[in-house]
Amino acid sequence: MDYRGFREGVTVYFPVWAEGGLFFLGDGHALQGDGEIAGTGLEISMDVQFSVDLIKGQHIRWPRGEDREYIFTVGNARPLDQCVQHTTSEMLRWLTTQYGLDIQGASQLLGQCVRYDLGNVFDLERTTATLAHTRNKQSIWFRHGSKAPAIGTPIGLPCGHRFSITANQHA
Repeated sequence: MDYRGFREGVTVYFPVWAEGGLFFLGDGHALQGDGEIAGTGLEISMDVQFSVDLIKGQHIRWPRGEDREYIFTVGNARPLDQCVQHTTSEMLRWLTTQYGLDIQGASQLLGQCVRYDLGNVFDLERTTATLAHTRNKQSIWFRHGSKAPAIGTPIGLPCGHRFSITANQHA
């Protein structure tokens, strides 16, 4: 699962499918382009320090990550459209279970602000990530879940866009 988003400073959450599951940290890349289309990044050795915590009661299907700028989910499948479906579905689950959005609010947020990042299209299994900005932690989506704000309240979306809600009168 080569993906350049797994880097220093990122908190990563992996699903654990078996009691006593093991963790493997693989090859390091000094640089990797979108899709790793040549079959390899610039492979390097690494000195890595990390910690592993088991979070009981969490049920995720695909890896998740977060840093100061994004939350992201990662899918791995073939064909590529199935990979995108896995990562998008995992992001919807995360937004509804951890951020309090309902499915319509989460879908609207992703429809306006989602970014997709190709991790690997060279291998048989494709890797892609779904990213949502979190720089604006004060955004309405994260403050109020899917509750509608008062008319005229200026709000910011995690993708950086700002707007306010106005009332439309229909005759």
